[in-house]
Amino acid sequence: MSLDRRRFLAACSSVGFASPLLPGILYTLSAQSAGAEEAGKPAEWPKITESMLDQAAILAGVGPFSEDQKKMMLDGLNGQRDAYAPIRALKMANSVAPAYVFHPQKPIEKVCDPSCEKMPPAKGEVLIDVVDDGGNGHRKIPERIEDMAFWPVLELGKALGFGKVKSVDLTKMYLARLKRYDSKLHFVITLTEERALAQAKKADEEIAAGHYRGPLHGIPWGAKDLLAVKGYPTTWGAGGYEHQSFDEDATVVQRLDAAGAVLVAKFSLGALAMGDKWFGGRTRNPWNPRLGSSGSSAGSASAVAAGCVAFAIGSETLGSISSPSTRCGVTGLRPSFGLVPRTGAMALSWTMDKLGPIARSAEDCATILNAIHGPDGKDTAAAAVDLGWLGADEWKKFRVGYLKGEFDPLPPLKLAEAAPNESAEEKKKREERNAALKDGRTRRDYDRRFEQAALEQLGKMGVKLVPVELPKLPYDAISNLLTAEGAAAFDDLTTSGRDRLLTEQGVEDWPNLFRIARFYPAVEYIQANRARTLAIQQISALFEQVDIIITPSTGMQLIATNLTGNPALIVPNGLRGADALPPPEIDDGDHDDIGGPGTPVSLTFLAGLYQDAKLAAFASAYQQATSFHKLHPKLD
Repeated sequence: MSLDRRRFLAACSSVGFASPLLPGILYTLSAQSAGAEEAGKPAEWPKITESMLDQAAILAGVGPFSEDQKKMMLDGLNGQRDAYAPIRALKMANSVAPAYVFHPQKPIEKVCDPSCEKMPPAKGEVLIDVVDDGGNGHRKIPERIEDMAFWPVLELGKALGFGKVKSVDLTKMYLARLKRYDSKLHFVITLTEERALAQAKKADEEIAAGHYRGPLHGIPWGAKDLLAVKGYPTTWGAGGYEHQSFDEDATVVQRLDAAGAVLVAKFSLGALAMGDKWFGGRTRNPWNPRLGSSGSSAGSASAVAAGCVAFAIGSETLGSISSPSTRCGVTGLRPSFGLVPRTGAMALSWTMDKLGPIARSAEDCATILNAIHGPDGKDTAAAAVDLGWLGADEWKKFRVGYLKGEFDPLPPLKLAEAAPNESAEEKKKREERNAALKDGRTRRDYDRRFEQAALEQLGKMGVKLVPVELPKLPYDAISNLLTAEGAAAFDDLTTSGRDRLLTEQGVEDWPNLFRIARFYPAVEYIQANRARTLAIQQISALFEQVDIIITPSTGMQLIATNLTGNPALIVPNGLRGADALPPPEIDDGDHDDIGGPGTPVSLTFLAGLYQDAKLAAFASAYQQATSFHKLHPKLD
């Protein structure tokens, strides 16, 4: 969630709420009374009156209406509201999607028929051939297996494929680290120990028998706890859902099982996929445990960064892979929308939710994506796309752009000046706001050094950078689609009053945002989707000029490309020095540049829709030239 958008929503929440309208009328329109819910009957709503229409018109941003117009509207509005009850009575599960499908691209040539039941065929070639070269190209296996904790997936896969190490031993090592560091980092919701040890034993037996499934065979991994795993709770990180379970594994879990990967844990996420605070506490950043890991893929990023799992699966709707990958110094891939099926995953926004890997390198992320992408016949937004993995040097042919405005010097900082007759309390608040603005600018200026250094490094790699800019569109305003869809996905949470069970109850948290979204007019929802079409068209046109775009991981691009469905790869880009500004006393979760000395910064690469292979190839080349992805925190 962007800070600008949070402020916008907070401002909206105050409009008209000072009147008797909210407690007397609006609340009864959006929530059932406890007695009515128990009786299974809709609440007895008061009739909508002309005076209510005047207030509602302010909320909806329409009118004012004449007296005659209001009289004509009343019967229709009362009837329209009465139509809510039979639909609410259906008690639709979160897994029931709307009757429309979002595809952010030109017409798809290959889409799995909705009736298909089988897994799609193998997707392209295996990224790494397991051929024993006598050990010359392999890292030496250490005497202590824990010294392999930070090895990338592909190196672990080679060691397993050649029989140099056992999956059971790796699995026990990672389980032990998860147990050891969870008290400090709070990233585990559920250990899947019994399942993991059985899978690891099977992997060792298959590899020994010559049945090697590929580079993920025997690799321990963790799932964000919005993915269903049969036999274990799927809590969505939220109070009131601690004991929820499902009878079938999510498609991504099934596919990783088929690849031979070993699920060791279900990781924390901020409640209902917001932030890093969940019903068990706050997930911490391994580089500075005083700070949160950000979210909502909080546990996935924290555990990978801490060397407690080889890789994890996260999800992103509006920054939930990008932000924790930035804070925790790991590599996160947000695939093109529709590339990975979301069957068995919690729905927040059907047109924006995406599942993707969090790992140590771009190459690892590509390997994982290779195993999980493609339609499953259930998620109708999932597209059949041949990723077309590229050769080692093909990235040198790419046209590469950078968002020039994001790298240019920042304009002078404007501080609030004293108002006439300013009171002592007002002066104190103004000075606090100005101090926060100064600190924010200091941090932003500091991190820009790393971003400028990245452009210089790319120049040394022979990349000719083309300045580009995002199309000028109201991305923040369009992103209200997210909360509208989220309010629908969790309709029963609001109408039953169970939203009070969620840990966070502030202005910027889901309970309040879902209530606000109840007043988002259907016409405006459709208009925002039409504006989204323009964004898709114009950003697609931008990627006809360049293949890759370099950008800081913050800024408007994060909102824009989540709306358009473009893929992003977030990579570590160095560590802040001892001269960095110390972190603030309170981590409000809104900023990823507050880590202070010794904490990581990141860089983001963007690509056109379904050009994820180009993205991985280019990011991998950058990582080979810089090696920032090999850095990891010292936990003891």
